[in-house]
Amino acid sequence: MTGRVTLFADGGSRGNPGPAAGGAVLVAEDGTVLDEVAIYLGRATNNVAEWQGLVRGLEAAVERGVRRLAVRLDSELVVRQLTGVYRVKHADLIPLHAKARRLLAKFEETDIRHVPRAQNKLADAAVNRCLDEAAQAGADGIGAISPGADGIGAISPGADGIGAIRRGGPTGTTEP
Repeated sequence: MTGRVTLFADGGSRGNPGPAAGGAVLVAEDGTVLDEVAIYLGRATNNVAEWQGLVRGLEAAVERGVRRLAVRLDSELVVRQLTGVYRVKHADLIPLHAKARRLLAKFEETDIRHVPRAQNKLADAAVNRCLDEAAQAGADGIGAISPGADGIGAISPGADGIGAIRRGGPTGTTEP
């Protein structure tokens, strides 16, 4: 992909810790949404959810062959940890930080910045949809969320209790 793509990522926990999800949206230069991913984490902290949203978004960008990526997050902490201003000390965040750094190295160009929450509405909406659908299905790490009429994919928790939702996969089709 030749143009710059913007990755908006977010995470949220209803209670901290509590039911949590991470989400990300890839947007082309012309404003077209290329991909949306969200992951239901079960019980986790907000910080873990923020990092999971970022990692899932970076994975989606790599799958699409994005070379130039602008990363936008409303978490100043994650931005500062990702750019090396702050160290990552929490044991649950260290592997997520390492994975994000490995994924970032796959791009020719990256620009990582903090944005106000109001500019991160797409990723926030992906997170909240995931949490709402998990709550409606009684997601507790057991069972699955069936696809809705809006084409959202199924949440199928694996052995680790984590499930994922994806709209517009690498080819633009909806994938579970």
